[in-house]
Amino acid sequence: MDYNHIIALLERYWEGETTLEEEALLRRFFSESHPDMPEPLQEAAPLFGFFREEMEREEMLGETLSVRVEASPVAKVVALSPFRHWMKYAAVLLMAVGMGYAMKQFQRTETKARLAEVQQKKMEEETRMAYLETKKALQLLAKNLNKGTEKMQKLSYFNEATGIIAGTN
Repeated sequence: MDYNHIIALLERYWEGETTLEEEALLRRFFSESHPDMPEPLQEAAPLFGFFREEMEREEMLGETLSVRVEASPVAKVVALSPFRHWMKYAAVLLMAVGMGYAMKQFQRTETKARLAEVQQKKMEEETRMAYLETKKALQLLAKNLNKGTEKMQKLSYFNEATGIIAGTN
């Protein structure tokens, strides 16, 4: 057989460009032993040997299976109760209860977060109002203190005047 042709087919096989007939030719070539096989072909020989063994194993398995099917008696049809698999139903019910509980907890935490947010806003508003009231009271106090300062200034002028008059006498 022409080894160059087989090498070219093998290269096309590795590229995925061979037809089914060409692949069958490669399988036939590698199923026979060739003592003077070139190096590139010797590398691919174990792969095709593996393919051949697997095909033989599948054929044997198929024959064994067909013998078993032919020898087995007709199977009975058994009606199954819907409650036979009660654990499945219990698991579904348990999952539903768990999900409902989780949703309820989520709603509670959301409600608590909203309540805390409202309380925070209320506290901020009260703090702002207290600040404004304190500011107003301090302004009133400052105004009254300024009035007192004016009176003290007049008293200071009076003391100076009395000091001047008393010093000149």
